[in-house]
Amino acid sequence: MKKLSYVLMIAAGALTFQSCNHAKDAKDTADSLNKTKDTTSNAAATGGIAVNSDDAKFATAAANGGMAEVEFAKLALTKTSNAQIKDFASMMVKDHSMANDSLMAIAKMKNITLPTMCDSASMKKMDDIGKKTGTDFDKAYVDAMIDGHKKALSLMQDEAKNGTDPALKAFAAKTAPTVQMHLDAINKIHDSMK
Repeated sequence: MKKLSYVLMIAAGALTFQSCNHAKDAKDTADSLNKTKDTTSNAAATGGIAVNSDDAKFATAAANGGMAEVEFAKLALTKTSNAQIKDFASMMVKDHSMANDSLMAIAKMKNITLPTMCDSASMKKMDDIGKKTGTDFDKAYVDAMIDGHKKALSLMQDEAKNGTDPALKAFAAKTAPTVQMHLDAINKIHDSMK
């Protein structure tokens, strides 16, 4: 019996170690959890999810993007000396934190699991940009904000047009103009840096 317990402990330890080496990022984990809440087959075990899989994926992508915008902005506030970028970064923290809170409230109502931290791609990009200084940092941050806001705008517009959940559609429709305003502002900063 002792040998069996010992073997089981070693096997459990090996599996735990193995799973740590292949950990998914937070967004992938949230998407996987939402998939298991599929109301067609698993509602009794998981509590179900009140939206379809496309709406759930929108929610996780929007949450990931919103968190990334806030984290990038916090980084910019500590690294840049450019007043325009500081003002923009402050606006990012305020606006995206507010949007993130709204999305979290919807997700809670709909039983959608959202990521608790940025995905690995965002973290890597943030790490790469964070290694830069001065105007190199400013340029990299501005470029990342242009790219991120183009993607966020497309995501919001698509959900507002094609989403099926009324609350998420309304969130996307309400958020899209703010994202467009951010994109316009960062493009203006980009043009002034030339």
